[in-house]
This record gives sequence, C-alpha cells and structure tokens, in this order.
Amino acid sequence: MHATKPDRACLEQVAYSQDGYFTAREAADCGFSSQLLHHHVRSGLLERERRGLYRLRRYPRSTHADVRAKWLACGPESVVSHESALELLELSDVIADRVHITVPRRRRGVRAPQGVTLHTTTRPIHSDMVWRHGIAVTAPARSIVESAAAGTAPEQIEMAVAQALSRGLTTARRLREAAGGSPAVFL
Repeated sequence: MHATKPDRACLEQVAYSQDGYFTAREAADCGFSSQLLHHHVRSGLLERERRGLYRLRRYPRSTHADVRAKWLACGPESVVSHESALELLELSDVIADRVHITVPRRRRGVRAPQGVTLHTTTRPIHSDMVWRHGIAVTAPARSIVESAAAGTAPEQIEMAVAQALSRGLTTARRLREAAGGSPAVFL
C-alpha cells in the first residue's frame, strides 16, 4: 500500500535498517514518487546507486554495505550465498572476490550488478536461510555445501565445517542433508 504523501520518517526507518539503502519500491510505499527521488538526488540528499536502488548520502557506511547494496539490487527473493555467506556467517577465513547471490530459477533473467556472481536454484530459498546483519543469507549447512561444490579450497571448507559444528550453527545430519546426493569429501 502506497502512502499518499511523502513520509520522511517512514523512508528513514527503512533506510536506517538497511545501512542507509532503500529501493524505489520501498520509497513508493512511503509516498515518494520517482520524480521526488530524482529531485532529492539532484539536491544531494540521496545517492542513486543503480536503477531502483538509493542511499541516504549522509548515512555512515558499514562493513557490509557493499554486500547489502548488491543483495537489495537483486530483489526481495534473493539471498547471499556461497563464499559470501560464509563470510557473513564468519565461517572459515575465506574472502570472496565477488558477492555471490542466489535467486529462484524463475528469476534467472535478473541482471546481476557489477561484482556479483548470480546463482539460480529450484530449491526453496527462504526455508533454508538465516539473517546476518539484516541481510538474508543461506543457512550454514547450505552455504558450506554450495561453496564446496563451487570449488572453494578444501581447507576452507574443513574450517567452516569445524566452526559451524563447534558453534552449534549446524549439525552433521544437516550437513549430510544439505549435501543430498553430492559427493561430500568433508563429511
């Protein structure tokens, strides 16, 4: 439901919960038209990150701001996955060189932002995810299995498994289930 008048408090509440970012749809829900957004970009109040994604100019950037922006740009059905999920979950020492995001297969036409590796899946996403730093992330077991299948270094996978088990983030059974029929050297 769209607000009839621009509600600055509404927009700020959305943006503050997302490192200063918000989508054009979220702005419209708070009563901001595309023309008003364009005006605020010209006046310097807002930054246009890319089509449909904006940021409050004066909001401080967080450690995960880049990942959040790319995740938001991929839409509400997206989830941070693979090595990027391992980083957000603080599993292993892996440092992803790109942001990995998974979307449902039916959304495979989504244009990936620069620096994003887009994955698609037919498996349900939202039933197998957790939230970290206000970002949707694949659950630990799924993140580990998908990273292993994508070729992440075996020592990083072993470390991620050990850390996830010791911190109680997953179980050996969940890891086996997540692996399904995939060969899983680490299990």
